[in-house]
Amino acid sequence: MSKSTTDTKKKLEHWELVTLLLMVYDFIAILVSYLAALWIRFDCRFDGIQKEYLQTYFRTIWIHAIFCIVVFWFLRLYKSIWRFASYTELIRVIIGTAITGVIYFVIVTFCVYRMPVSYYLFGIIIQFCLTLGIRFAYRFILLLRGRKNENAPYEKRVMLIGAGSAGQMIFRDIKHAKETSEKVYCFIDDNENKWGRYIDDVPVFGGREHIMEAVAKFGIEKIYVAIPSAKPEDKREILRICNETNCELMNLPGMYQLYTGEVTINKMKPVQIEDLLGRDPIRTDMDEVYRYITGKVVLVTGVGSIGSELARQIAAHNPKHLILFDIYENNAYDIQQELRA
Repeated sequence: MSKSTTDTKKKLEHWELVTLLLMVYDFIAILVSYLAALWIRFDCRFDGIQKEYLQTYFRTIWIHAIFCIVVFWFLRLYKSIWRFASYTELIRVIIGTAITGVIYFVIVTFCVYRMPVSYYLFGIIIQFCLTLGIRFAYRFILLLRGRKNENAPYEKRVMLIGAGSAGQMIFRDIKHAKETSEKVYCFIDDNENKWGRYIDDVPVFGGREHIMEAVAKFGIEKIYVAIPSAKPEDKREILRICNETNCELMNLPGMYQLYTGEVTINKMKPVQIEDLLGRDPIRTDMDEVYRYITGKVVLVTGVGSIGSELARQIAAHNPKHLILFDIYENNAYDIQQELRA
């Protein structure tokens, strides 16, 4: 058996074990819930509970507990990943508890014995609290553990541009990702209604005009631009401002990732020169250019970052002679030594 197959089997067995334990817990929680409801109904005294009520409880409760587990199964409450639980799981627990509680009330009242109304009311409330509590407790514990690690050293201080849906998805991904050591220190958004407010203790510092100020104040080293729905001209302006900060700059290309739910750190791309242009880039036939310079005397005026790259490309295509001219001698000397090497 291959290693990948073995790993898959182990994961499957762990999932099955967690599901089984959750079912056992729910079964016990339902038994306890309605017994506690009887106890509360009779002034918190077990010896005060009438015999008929206890007999009815023991005759019906285990069937009700099994029925609840079946309903919970069809509502996918045993298949949810509870570390990412949201209001959807909350609604399912409410629906499952309400449905099973009402059916239990109808069947017991009309087919077995008339129990006090408070028995069902308290039973449903306690069952809801116990079954929901164990599920959200796991997420709460993870949240506390995450806050304890907030003082751990981070490699990079991050600014998120865009406090909308895409920005918040990137924020959650950064916060929970184990493979990255980054921390978001501020949001930037042009919506003035969000300024001065917080998203999970991270401030929305201001609009695009506050980018430079925020970089200086928070010591930002990396910027994620997550505004897929912005107009092209607005996005280009924001990217130009960010490009002046000397921070590492990453961009979410477009709306496709937002529609498909693929808004993650891995979908962010380094900003290309095309992103900063006010037009589509012109595609040049480089083969024709290279043929034109082969065997020619070529002069490059200015050998900074762009001129140096031009010199490298020209030198690689057999010019007759390559002349480098720059006002700073060091620039010309460095690229000369590199090309000779």
